[in-house]
Order: sequence, then C-alpha cells, then structure tokens
Amino acid sequence: PDGSRLLLRTHTSPVQIRTMLRERPPIRVICPGRTYRSDSDQTHTPMFHQVEGLVIDKGAHLGHLKWILEEFCKAFFEVDRVKMRFRPSFFPFTEPSLEVDIQCRRDKGEIRFGEGEDWLEILGCGMVHPNVLRACGIDPDVYQGFAWGMGIDRIAMLKYGIPDLRQLFESDVRWLTHYGFKPLDMPTLAGG
Repeated sequence: PDGSRLLLRTHTSPVQIRTMLRERPPIRVICPGRTYRSDSDQTHTPMFHQVEGLVIDKGAHLGHLKWILEEFCKAFFEVDRVKMRFRPSFFPFTEPSLEVDIQCRRDKGEIRFGEGEDWLEILGCGMVHPNVLRACGIDPDVYQGFAWGMGIDRIAMLKYGIPDLRQLFESDVRWLTHYGFKPLDMPTLAGG
C-alpha cells in the first residue's frame, strides 16, 4: 500500500528471532519454510525449502548440537553410523560457526553414507551469538543456544541420488514414479 518493495525471504532464520522475542527459555523449535535466492544450476534453485533448528537452554553446548545432528543423519540416511566433520566457518549470528561434512563413498555415480574416504558438506550450524540472545531479551550469562540449517531439497537429492535438483520442481509424474514417490500419496500417522 505504501509503495515499498518487498523482498522474498532468503532463509528461515527470522522465525528463530520471532520465537526468541515471543517465548522464554527453554526454547526448542524447528523452522521449515520456502526460501528464495538468485541461484539456478544442478544443485541450486531460485526457490527451495529450508529447515532450521534452534535450542536455547541453560548449559546447551556444542556436544548437544553434535549429538542431534549425528542422530538426524543416521536416521535420515538410514545408516548405523556416520562420521561427521565440523569445520570452522562464518555466519553473522553464531559464534563459533561451523560447516558440517559427512563421510561418504562416491562410486559409479552413487553416493553411500557411513563409509568411504570422501566428505560432503550438508549444513551449517553454530552457537547463538551472545549479542543475538541479548537483543532478544535473553540473558547470555544464564542461557546459551545453538542453531543449524539445511536445504531440505538438497539432502533429499543426496538421499535419493537425484542428479539435478531442478527435477524436483518439474512436476513430471514419470520422474516421481521412477524415484518411488506417488503423486497423491498423503502421509498419515497410521500409514507413515
């Protein structure tokens, strides 16, 4: 109405901030959503889905974050064990900030997780910066927090061996059938 231009969100992090402003710790939240960036190639699309997680509590630490991510990767990729590597990185709202790689084996166009000598980056994470906590009215001397985020489409691409991310958005029923997805199959609590 006032003529100002709007920007489509580039990540789901604002959901974390709104949660910290509205709720008091302990906080545990998962923030899924559609996001937009000016990328388009085999592993990036202009619109994609992201999920971020946030935990704020007394005594929350990187060990808790590492356990959550390891358990998620084992369950998602359906492997008994997974080796992860946490590399230093930079994100404006976390300190320390980390990129997470998981061990894999690449063989004949296929990726296997939980084995091999290769590494593949899958997400970013870190401890919530004390200034972020302070700005949200949370005392950083009492509470700590950690956060992580990943592209849902990209980890699905890795799990199902999809060579081109753009195929997820082409609505080709033959493609869906090839990868074992039924177009009108609605998940339920009873049926999975």
